[in-house]
Amino acid sequence: MPGVRALSSETAFEGRLFDVVVRRYRREDGGEYERQMVVHRGAVAIVAHDDRFVHLVRQPREAVGEERLLEIPAGTLDVEGEDELACAQRELAEEVGLAAERWELLRAIYPTPGWADETTTIFIATGLREVGANPGEDERIEIVRWPLAELDGALAEVKDAKTIVGLMLLRERLAG
Repeated sequence: MPGVRALSSETAFEGRLFDVVVRRYRREDGGEYERQMVVHRGAVAIVAHDDRFVHLVRQPREAVGEERLLEIPAGTLDVEGEDELACAQRELAEEVGLAAERWELLRAIYPTPGWADETTTIFIATGLREVGANPGEDERIEIVRWPLAELDGALAEVKDAKTIVGLMLLRERLAG
């Protein structure tokens, strides 16, 4: 960062999916400050749609106290050596039971840049075919086929940032 120099970094917590680090910085004026940050491998999210439906999921999100949060399929880059596209293809099959002929990068976003370095890469998937869902044993996923004609209704219900971004980009494409 221009005008800011990193001085130190200490790991406060090491987890399976993320670490928490404490970093010290110095500004150009000599002032020093500290930031606590989540260091994350990154994630993917998929806007999967056909001519009639966008394929969503409802699942519990304990961190925000939601039992049935509506989202686009998504997952963490948690398989060693797997790139974003391969992760997205795996997650779409596992969570929604679909494979796609066509994949396109929509956008990479920083969901929470104030305290985490996570990048979520959002893809659009089309040319869908059924392959059978296979969610993880600790996942409780309900598959939701939301009519494209009622996309504004999905946007009104969604609270999840990556899903809002993905659905708004889809709505923009469909309108254009």
